[in-house]
Amino acid sequence: MKTAKILLPLLLATVLVGCNDDDDEDIKANGAVNANANRVLRSGKTENPDQTDVNKVAWRMEIPSLRNGQNDLFVVHTVDGYGVNYSMEYDCSLKAARWTAYQWHSGNSGNNWKREKWRYGETFNGYGGDRDPFQPDPLIPAGYRLNEKSYTGSGYQRGHMLASQDRVASKDMNGQTFYMSNMHPQIGAFNTQGIWYNLEGFIRDNYNKDSFRDTLYVVKGGTIAEGQYTTKVNAGNTLVVPTYFYMAILCKNSKAGAGGYKAIAFWMEHKANTDKSFINYAVSIDKLEELTGIDFFCNLPDDIENVVESSMIPQLWNLK
Repeated sequence: MKTAKILLPLLLATVLVGCNDDDDEDIKANGAVNANANRVLRSGKTENPDQTDVNKVAWRMEIPSLRNGQNDLFVVHTVDGYGVNYSMEYDCSLKAARWTAYQWHSGNSGNNWKREKWRYGETFNGYGGDRDPFQPDPLIPAGYRLNEKSYTGSGYQRGHMLASQDRVASKDMNGQTFYMSNMHPQIGAFNTQGIWYNLEGFIRDNYNKDSFRDTLYVVKGGTIAEGQYTTKVNAGNTLVVPTYFYMAILCKNSKAGAGGYKAIAFWMEHKANTDKSFINYAVSIDKLEELTGIDFFCNLPDDIENVVESSMIPQLWNLK
């Protein structure tokens, strides 16, 4: 399917990408070779442009290679006191994210909020009160975004990419997970009763803990490349329904080998599925790149990237 060309004149800027994270500074200082790192960012939006340089965010370890197409917008959501909450590359022509990326570490893994609180009078940006605060993403131009009712009557659930339960350190961090840009249409028996929900819980319980990681770099998404999605016209909206969903995880642990890094990916067809044998869906990052056409963890130095992306060792990830 060919996508229409969309101009976003107020959002476009050509700028050099810098680097802002301690790992990136160490890499630069050591003169690491990184031929496929993000270099130039064409367009981007964030809540706090005076405090957050979206160009530098593009150098973070969790950010895949930016496609930077004419229809693409790099979106960075931030929260005061925590910094970057999550990022995505959004295809404005399809009204869907190509991927959603975030970090997990001790600084943003607190448990200070519960999703249930929204249903007892709490609101976020005026949404919520007696239900979850699903809402349009304020950083997406109005003509290219979905609203909280876009899925109503479609037969699909609003499936989080960054899960609500993965951001309970603060009310604002949790609230931002309900932006519709963070959703893909999902079958109920894949989402809340299925493998997606089960795998998210497994990763949360087994990988996001200080004994396992210093930092986890996570990329999640549904496929929106040509031939990897179907469409559903609903209430005047055309929903892009991914045929497959994936997760890519890079773990940095100063006590581990390969420069302290290891990686794994998961790939699954979007269908009713309650399987909990997650090893059946585990693949290497190289394989996931082949399946999706996305270059994950491109900001790693080439020598580390080549090692961690080519192998997948189930025992290192508590998979049997």
